[in-house]
Amino acid sequence: MTTNRRIFLTTGSCFAASLLAGCSTSRRIKTSKKPELKSLNNYNEMYGAIPTEKFPIPAVDLKRVPKKFLRRQVKFQTKHPVGTIIVNTKTFYLHLVQEGGMAMRYGVGLGRAGFDWSGQGIIQWKQKWPKWTPPEEMIQRQPELRKWSEANGGMPPGIDNPLGARALYIFQGGEDTLYRIHGSPEYWTIGKAVSSGCVRMMNQDVIDIYNRVPNKSKLIVV
Repeated sequence: MTTNRRIFLTTGSCFAASLLAGCSTSRRIKTSKKPELKSLNNYNEMYGAIPTEKFPIPAVDLKRVPKKFLRRQVKFQTKHPVGTIIVNTKTFYLHLVQEGGMAMRYGVGLGRAGFDWSGQGIIQWKQKWPKWTPPEEMIQRQPELRKWSEANGGMPPGIDNPLGARALYIFQGGEDTLYRIHGSPEYWTIGKAVSSGCVRMMNQDVIDIYNRVPNKSKLIVV
């Protein structure tokens, strides 16, 4: 990520979910006011293999992910409206605000750029199985990535693609911040600071949030 991209964050831009552009306060996402305890406690089912995807997704080894970072519905008081995505860079949590003082909470991993973000943005658009194009500064550090440069068409989608099964693209002021909330095959990095990237989630979790939030959803990074 380039240094000038950080200016947008300090002027009220978003953690650029997709690190990763505002959402109407009247937007409401249908959700039960009661905790989704029955399904959320069945972690083996939640994080099992997904063979029906375009690229079959393997199961998560739950022994390698701290339980506190597994998806669950929690009590969450906030002034922000239902449908807002809130990323906390200290706790490594992403909360999706729901009705009745609740939120869906996900564990995330953060790259260096993630710790530079703060402010607001919107999820301008979403994509299933996106291709990945490393920025030029990353290619300079890792010349072997040049084969995936923009000029070469990027890295095609797949289970080993760094953006994983889904990507949520963060914009601010109508411009792409180059940040993403995205899936990752490296589920063992959830809850950790990783070498590069934006806001990464387990593929099972990024599919879940992809299905819950519409385009133009508001993003807050604290």
